[in-house]
Amino acid sequence: MSQTVDRALSILPLLAQGPADLGQVAERLGVHKSTALRLLRTLHEHGLVYRQQDQRYRLGARLFALAQEAVENLDLREIAHPHLVALNEQCGHTVHLAVREEGDVLYIDKVESRYPVRMYSRIGRPVAITVAAVAKLLLADLPEAERRAVAERLDYPAYTPRSTTDAAAFLKELATVREQGWATDLGGHEESINCVGAPIRGADGRVVAAMSVSAPNVVVGAEELLTLLPLVRRTADAISREYSGTAPHPDKEAR
Repeated sequence: MSQTVDRALSILPLLAQGPADLGQVAERLGVHKSTALRLLRTLHEHGLVYRQQDQRYRLGARLFALAQEAVENLDLREIAHPHLVALNEQCGHTVHLAVREEGDVLYIDKVESRYPVRMYSRIGRPVAITVAAVAKLLLADLPEAERRAVAERLDYPAYTPRSTTDAAAFLKELATVREQGWATDLGGHEESINCVGAPIRGADGRVVAAMSVSAPNVVVGAEELLTLLPLVRRTADAISREYSGTAPHPDKEAR
């Protein structure tokens, strides 16, 4: 039975490359045409494949409907929260999760530092978009024209001497973030607070959220905080895999 399911599921990525006829499907699966036909008929009955007038098969509308429904019902915060908690337990510092919504970047989850000195950020509040690491990650992923348009209409408050000063400087920083795949805020919003963040990606590879670790200088300096970057990126990657449905099989993880 498992072999039959495996063969049936193997047809879907084949048809994702474009329509294929019975012979092509059978050849790809390494089975007789009669076996391939039975599999295709079953998938067709469930709306997962569709037979065209030229007798070739393509992916069915039901498959796209299921995918869309699944995406709409995903709760990113629910998926990410256990990972954020685990990261907090490992490093002890404040962990944030943020998304872009209607032009703002908002915190949607926060795990507090275990140290007495804490940040005043709140869930649901916009971040300082021109300096926050999570904002840089979300904006850096925008198409170039949109990225430029956003940068040019922003204000650039001088929160500290390290704040980004204008659109040109911001675009340059976003280009760096886009290339390296991570971002920092080293005293750009509050001189005493440093932050390092990483992107969370959906199934299409686009950035859907960003997460970060923040700490005050009295607890840990910027250089020491940056040593947590590999851990932050691994956490973001783990959330991305779970959110996009591409997590490794448990058996493979155990090896």
